[in-house]
Amino acid sequence: MFTGIVESIGTIAKLTQENECARMDVTIPGFAQELEIGESVAVNGCCLSVVARTQTSASFDILGQTLRVTNLGNLQQGEHVNLERALRPASRISGHFVQGHIDTVSEIVALDPAGQDHRLEVTMPPDFSRYLAPKGSIAVDGISLTAAEIDDEKHTFTCWITPHTQLVTNLANRRAGHVVNLEFDMLAKHLERLVTPQASL
Repeated sequence: MFTGIVESIGTIAKLTQENECARMDVTIPGFAQELEIGESVAVNGCCLSVVARTQTSASFDILGQTLRVTNLGNLQQGEHVNLERALRPASRISGHFVQGHIDTVSEIVALDPAGQDHRLEVTMPPDFSRYLAPKGSIAVDGISLTAAEIDDEKHTFTCWITPHTQLVTNLANRRAGHVVNLEFDMLAKHLERLVTPQASL
């Protein structure tokens, strides 16, 4: 479990395809030496397990399914990724509950300066639009953001990015056309499951 508060920006050192899977090596400023084998880390919002580490980097195995439903398989050496270690029971929850289970990928429509802030507009696949409400939470590449505007006709949502978030995440390197991982609020998905009639077994 995560909160969508990015701890560090990592750099892809190597991404090696292994049949339908991949091994990703990430240089991690700040906490690589603290990681343990098997520990969970959200990489661009996707929950991965540490399979090897050095004092400055960690390696992760990525399953074929994960490559298909996230943007991790499209990353190149030198690209930046958002990193967050798993939530501890005593941690403050400054963002929202994020599982690290990516629902879909989508494109950035615009990421433009607006005074001291930035305006981020992202396409929203119609099948997922019901999970997002105005002022609701959404994780974009693992960043906990608030949907300030939702345009159901254009199938987009807009978030306002503070200078701090722009500085400490990979949004500083993102532009229109970049593909991002989206995880919608799990409470909305659970609620839908509860109220939707299920077929008899």
